[in-house]
Amino acid sequence: MQQTEGVLFGKLMGTGGGFGFSLKPDFRTYALLIVWENNSYAGTYYDTELFGRFNQQAESQTTHWMACVQSHGSWGGKNPFSTSAPYERGPLMVITRARVRWQKIPQFLLQVPRASKSAEHAKGLVFTKGIGEWPAIEQATFSIWASESEMKSYAYRAAHQEIIRKVKKERWYGEELFARFVPLEEPVR
Repeated sequence: MQQTEGVLFGKLMGTGGGFGFSLKPDFRTYALLIVWENNSYAGTYYDTELFGRFNQQAESQTTHWMACVQSHGSWGGKNPFSTSAPYERGPLMVITRARVRWQKIPQFLLQVPRASKSAEHAKGLVFTKGIGEWPAIEQATFSIWASESEMKSYAYRAAHQEIIRKVKKERWYGEELFARFVPLEEPVR
């Protein structure tokens, strides 16, 4: 991936099974996250060797083209997303990512089923999938919401808020990142 021209940041990640995220891996689904230098490079994605190799092994694939509207925190010591788009209303895509401290892994794992269950009935949740580089240690969630208000309602006013308070108070994460995106049209090839 690092040898593909125009790639600023990239991660190939596994996914969790079941609804959204789970302690059980989904060995049939993988996530490829790429930050491109500009739209010209992004527009060549389907012609790259990277995509060809990835797609050759896939039964199907879905690409979500996104522009960042807000991002804070870090991933591997840096924030790979630069804000490039305004958000007014409509669908919102979210990536939350954390590196769990080794000594906090048992507490984190105990909360996964509860967090997944609370998301299952969240109003406005269109799609969610647990993604990550190392299960339970380097983990992330990708979600699509019908609107920002529905995303915030789940994140800050539901059972999820209690988990967030515990995470902050007990310092479970060594590193974390929260980013919001708006959907984009596919770049011109």
